[in-house]
Amino acid sequence: MDVFVRLLHTSKNFFLPTACDGQQAEKRNYFPIINSKLIKVKIRHLIFLTAILINIPSSSYSQNDLSTDTVKSFTLGDCVKYALRYQPALKQSIINQSIVRTSNAINLSGWLPQVNLTGSLVHYNQLPTTLVSGSGGQYTATHTGVSNTFIPELSVSETIFEPQLLNAAQTAPLNNKQAEQITDSTKIYIVSAVSKSFYNLLLTLEQINVLQEDTARLEKTVEDTREQFTEGLVDETDYEQSVITLNNSKAQLMQQVQNVAPGYASLKKLMGYSPEKQFNVVFDTTQMEQEITFDTTKQLEYEKRIEYQQLQTVKKIQHQETVYNRLSFLPSVSAFYNYYFEYENNIYSDLFKNHYPYSTVGLSFNLPLFTGFSRIENIHESALREEVLDLSEAGLKSEIYEEYTSALANYKSNLYNWHLLKDNQSRAKNVFNIVLQQYEQGIVSYLNLIVAESNLITAEIGYTDALFQLLSSKIDLEKAMGEITFNY
Repeated sequence: MDVFVRLLHTSKNFFLPTACDGQQAEKRNYFPIINSKLIKVKIRHLIFLTAILINIPSSSYSQNDLSTDTVKSFTLGDCVKYALRYQPALKQSIINQSIVRTSNAINLSGWLPQVNLTGSLVHYNQLPTTLVSGSGGQYTATHTGVSNTFIPELSVSETIFEPQLLNAAQTAPLNNKQAEQITDSTKIYIVSAVSKSFYNLLLTLEQINVLQEDTARLEKTVEDTREQFTEGLVDETDYEQSVITLNNSKAQLMQQVQNVAPGYASLKKLMGYSPEKQFNVVFDTTQMEQEITFDTTKQLEYEKRIEYQQLQTVKKIQHQETVYNRLSFLPSVSAFYNYYFEYENNIYSDLFKNHYPYSTVGLSFNLPLFTGFSRIENIHESALREEVLDLSEAGLKSEIYEEYTSALANYKSNLYNWHLLKDNQSRAKNVFNIVLQQYEQGIVSYLNLIVAESNLITAEIGYTDALFQLLSSKIDLEKAMGEITFNY
């Protein structure tokens, strides 16, 4: 059940004092005798208003529609699955993969036969003149040709060798791989970010549970202390101290309650979940405690990191660029075939009565002999870029190792801290129960009970915080070692 619903069901444990109550207490210098029914009514009204202000989740998500009578419950796995399906950034990355494949197909289309149909329609206002040599070295001017010509041309060419097309063919698989690695990198980020956001939200919810229990205990203690003070069994300071402790607990509880809505908003953003829809997170603390272990004896393998894999792909693409620049000294060779339908006639209306077809077939090549040393400089530039990438690899390894050592140290520290705080929680509960019994029997003062209560709250919140900090640090360690999987 949603935490806010639980708050409503336990509204008697969520008492918020009003300014008026405080003023009355200050005027009388002791706790006023207030009707218990009036207190309960105020409590319920305050809790109801608080629940409205923090936007109680009241709807659920389904794959087809939005149901308004139930609230969907998501585990961590459900949140990750949803994000891997609907996260906009991941969708964009997948679309970019299709764009890359399409671009490769465009670049490789030059290997296929290129077919063109062209034509020209010409009318001579005056026919061309040709000088024809005659006897005695004399030339006679003669008009040649016809007034109207129409020549459609069907041309077919096939590339036999082209350095640029060869480079496109060799680079296409690398481009596809690079696009896939970008998608994998996005998935790794989503799994990591969603998991840590999920744990942060759970930390807030668990702290609310702890503070609810604490507030309930303190409210009972305040009631008991008020009765004892009224009967003259305890000093006024005991009652005042109990009210101060209760108010502090309520303030902490309200602060955590207000943090729930931003926590859900952050998780929704990372999941790609609609802000208007609501869901609850569900978890099993026992199961989480079983998932905290990680084999810290594993050796770091740089090849598992997606960043290292991406750099290797970039290096291969750059090396292929160097190869292409070297191939640019070779000629381009292609075969062609042209077929012409020639129509000629002096009378325009009779233009298409007769045609005089002819065709050609052959090979063509293009060999740039001198381009101002640009090809040599391109080779030099590409080789320098390869050297830069080699140096980048060394720098990347250093960054990965630093991230790994930091993540490993945090994980070990948080694991050790979690064990200690788990022990503290158990001991604090035992101490509080003993001190509570002693206080009820009049053996110890209320100050001892306050100290025990404070230690219990600190231990419970500390344990909860340590658990989720440990789970988050495990995510960081898995990411640093390239162990995060996204095959959900």
